[in-house]
Amino acid sequence: MRPEISHYHSLIGPRPLRLLHRSFKHHPQSPFLYERAMSTSPHHEPAQQQRGGSVVAALEEEKEEKARCEWDFWLSTVVSPSTAAGEVSDAIGAIEFDPTDRLLATGGIARKIRIYSLGTLLPESRDSSLTFSDHSTACLLCICTPAKLSSLRWRPDSSGRTVGSGDYDGVVTEYDVERNVAVFERDEHAGRRVWSVDYSVSGDLGASGSDDGTVQLWDSRCANGGRVAAARAGGAVCSVEFDPEGGPWVGAGSADRHAYVFDVRAVSAGPVTALGGHGRAVTYVRFAQSGRSVVTSGTDGSHRLWEWADGREVRAYRGHVNSRSFVGMSVWRGAGLVGSGSESNEVFVYDLRWQEPIWVRGFGPRREEGGAFVGAVSWRQAVSGPGEGALVAGGSDGVLQVFVGRKKTESE
Repeated sequence: MRPEISHYHSLIGPRPLRLLHRSFKHHPQSPFLYERAMSTSPHHEPAQQQRGGSVVAALEEEKEEKARCEWDFWLSTVVSPSTAAGEVSDAIGAIEFDPTDRLLATGGIARKIRIYSLGTLLPESRDSSLTFSDHSTACLLCICTPAKLSSLRWRPDSSGRTVGSGDYDGVVTEYDVERNVAVFERDEHAGRRVWSVDYSVSGDLGASGSDDGTVQLWDSRCANGGRVAAARAGGAVCSVEFDPEGGPWVGAGSADRHAYVFDVRAVSAGPVTALGGHGRAVTYVRFAQSGRSVVTSGTDGSHRLWEWADGREVRAYRGHVNSRSFVGMSVWRGAGLVGSGSESNEVFVYDLRWQEPIWVRGFGPRREEGGAFVGAVSWRQAVSGPGEGALVAGGSDGVLQVFVGRKKTESE
C-alpha cells in the first residue's frame, strides 16, 4: 500500500493535529497577528519531547551557542481570498519567485496558478503602511488548471515566461504566462500524484517526483519531452531539487524517511548518498551553502542540515509543529536562513547556525485542532542588498502574507 501524502491530509493517518498553545503577543499593525524574536533559545515543549536522547546528546546541546536574532522582519502585505469564494478551498501549497525577480506564482487546491507583480507586494520603504487586498485584485493574471496543484517552478531559461507545475493527476504541465495557455505536458508517472517539480540552473533538465517512487528526468529542450532517465527511491518521492550552484546533483526526499542525492550523469547507478535520520517522511530537500550541504524537512517535526557528501548530519532544527502535512520549507542560501511553515499556524525562521528558531510569527487567529496551518513558504533569493530579504508564506485558508527582512546593524 502506498503512503497517502497530502498537503491537506495526514502523512501518518487520520488523527487530529496537536497544536502548540502559546500566549498571543499582539502586533501593533494587526489585531490578530503576533510575533516573537528570540534573543536566547526558546523552549518549545513539543520539541523537548521529541528531542529526548542520551545525556551526552543533552550536554552537547547545552554547549551550542544560544540562538540570537540578527534580523528585523515585519509584515508588508496580506492578500486574502475574496468573500465570494469563501466556500471553495483556496489552500496554498506552492509559492515561487521567478528568475527575473519580477513575478511571484502561487498554486494549490483551487486549481489556479496566480501570478503577482513583486512591485505590488513589496513596500517601497519600511515606513510604508501594511497593505490588505484580495487575490482577485492583487494578481496580474490567473491560469485555471485541470487538477489540484502540489508544486510550481519557473523555467530558468524562459525569462519569467514559463512556469511548470505538478498536479494531483500525476501530470507535469508547463504554462506560457503571457499567453495564458499550456505549452507542454508529460505523464511519466502513470497517474500517480506528482509532489514536486524542478529545473536545472540552465533549464536543460527537468525533474519530477511522484507517489510512484521515482524521480523522472527529462530534457526540456526536446519538443517531445524526451525522457533522460528515472531514479528510484524507497518510497513516494515528496521533493526534488537540482543543485542551484549548477553541479550535477539532484536531491530527493522520500516517504521512506530518507533523503537522497543522485548524480544526473548516472542516475541508474543509484544515489551517491542516502541520508537517514528523520523519524518520518522527508517532505523537502533544499541545497544550501555552495551545494555541499542540504537541508531536509520531515513530518517528525524537524529540519536537518547535512554535509551530504559525507552523509553527516550537522544539526537538527526544532520548534515548529509538523506531524502530518506539507508545511513548506525554503532556504535563503545567501543569508543562511531557513523559512518554515507549521501546523500551529505560524511562520518560523531558523538560522543555520543554531538549532532553535530565531523568529516566529503568528499567521492568524488561533484555531481549534485540525484548523488552519501554514503550508508553503518561499524566500526571495535575488535581493537589492546583502542585508535585505523577503519571505512569502501561504496558508491552508488561502491567505498570502509577505514579510520583509532587514539585517540589524551592529549598534542594534
